[in-house]
Amino acid sequence: MKDNLKSLRRQIDALDRRLVALVSARARLAERVGKVKGDGTAYRPEREAQVLRGVLALNPGPLPDAALARLYAELMAACRALEDSLAVAYLGPEGTFSQEAALKHFGGGAATVSCASIDEVFRCVETGAAGYGVVPVENSTEGAIGRTLDLLLSTPSQVCGEVMLPIHQFLMSRERRLSAIRKVYSHTQSLAQCQHWLARRLPHAERVAVVSNAEAARLAAGERRAAAIGPKTAAGIYRLALLARNVEDDPRNTTRFLVISARDAPPSGCDKTSLILSTRNRPGAMHALLTPLAVNRVSMTRLESRPSRTGLWEYVFYIDIEGHQRDANVARTLKALAEQASFLKILGSYPAAVA
Repeated sequence: MKDNLKSLRRQIDALDRRLVALVSARARLAERVGKVKGDGTAYRPEREAQVLRGVLALNPGPLPDAALARLYAELMAACRALEDSLAVAYLGPEGTFSQEAALKHFGGGAATVSCASIDEVFRCVETGAAGYGVVPVENSTEGAIGRTLDLLLSTPSQVCGEVMLPIHQFLMSRERRLSAIRKVYSHTQSLAQCQHWLARRLPHAERVAVVSNAEAARLAAGERRAAAIGPKTAAGIYRLALLARNVEDDPRNTTRFLVISARDAPPSGCDKTSLILSTRNRPGAMHALLTPLAVNRVSMTRLESRPSRTGLWEYVFYIDIEGHQRDANVARTLKALAEQASFLKILGSYPAAVA
């Protein structure tokens, strides 16, 4: 057994030496790519999406796709940092799901900027204080994030990417026993995502909504008999014990985030385009508005309505479609929509989330 273990470790050591050499060779090529491009744009969302799709198509296991995608995201982030250091704004403070989404997409090599509100994330991108922003747009359990939708309507920024983040909620506290908890802090969305678990396991505990899950962890750290619900990373930051894991009611719970910047992304081969539009209030108007999608065989993946704030009972519609606005069938669809709609705003085309 010992000889076998030594042999296996020697093989691992040999592979590690080869891996280091290959990673260094990749980094040198990335540096050369940056010099050839010469435009100062280190982050190319369409190219990184293509790389990830290619890598995952070759994955023989045993690593799951999500783990391999995370490894490559970090590798690309490290290579990207040789060209330029990215500033990425997210909804803070440190320890939020928004920060997790930013790190998942851009890797640990990116310089993250914690913002106090979704509004501030948009302002950072609009003023150039950050090159990119990561904002939550919808949750599979609780639906759309209204503030993000409202800001997308008014911002000059474009959508250049999306992140799908599985949401696993943890109950954390300075207490060591679940029976000691009398108050639970969390963001409104997280409380809603865990309401059945809380009703079963902590039926008498007061539920207190706060501005973020990280703020919930901070409050729980300073108060006896209190707990917070949020990401596991928050427990480490605020030195809290994990009393329960995966307390979300739906194990498939996922939040979708959008990446915003000054420009959208060129085609990657598997893209989405996001739009905002409205139509006049008349019979058949909505049917007429959506007809160009069917005629041009463009698939709609999301339709959300939101008050326009310009008049009573007037609405705008948020639509995601498959394809890039440079694709011929999508371009024909957008042209027809512009003729049919009373208002049309193209938020951007971007690579669909890979993993």
